[in-house]
Amino acid sequence: MTHDRPRTRRNPTARRDPAAQPDAWTFFRQWLRNPRAMAALSPSSRQLAKLMIEQLPEGARHIIELGGGTGVFTQALLEHGVEPSELLVVELNEELHQLLRQRFPAVRVVCGDAQELRTIVHDSGFVEHEPGVDAVVSGLGMLSMSRATQRAILDGVFGVLREGGRFIQFTYGPASPISRELLNKLGLGVSRAGVAWLNVPPATVYVYSRHRSKAVPAARSRR
Repeated sequence: MTHDRPRTRRNPTARRDPAAQPDAWTFFRQWLRNPRAMAALSPSSRQLAKLMIEQLPEGARHIIELGGGTGVFTQALLEHGVEPSELLVVELNEELHQLLRQRFPAVRVVCGDAQELRTIVHDSGFVEHEPGVDAVVSGLGMLSMSRATQRAILDGVFGVLREGGRFIQFTYGPASPISRELLNKLGLGVSRAGVAWLNVPPATVYVYSRHRSKAVPAARSRR
């Protein structure tokens, strides 16, 4: 698979429409129903989305987003130049899943559990004939998950990522939401990418990759 295809044109699907801005009330209502399942009180900021996207491998094409929420990262990925057909969004909450399908009709949006990622990718036919996914961008609340759940998600993520692929995750905590012990068991490394100070609350972005993978240059902004 080639990873150096130039992308200078914005995807027409990504045009900003005031009526399609993230529905903060929908997000907050879901938080009220199940606070532990939601990573925050409100959707992520565009500053955080930009910081996440800056960590994509150079020329990344096939992207999976976990925990699509109201679509802040989805919108940013499309604006960055990711084709709708090359983006798979997984959202467990049914109401948010329906919201995402309405906002992004050209994107594959699946209602499912991130722990079942390999099955979801297989059943959806996503990158069926490719060496793997380039990156997984996550809005999941990993900090509040049990170690067993974290491990199941990481097993799924690194089961679909190509060699050199990246798992990009943000957290509101002071350190990586995944313990060093678990990372060592799975043969993974982590680097701290930066902090989105304007996010409410401020969020830190971490990038996880296999130890044996070579370093991959970060994507340049296409804007």
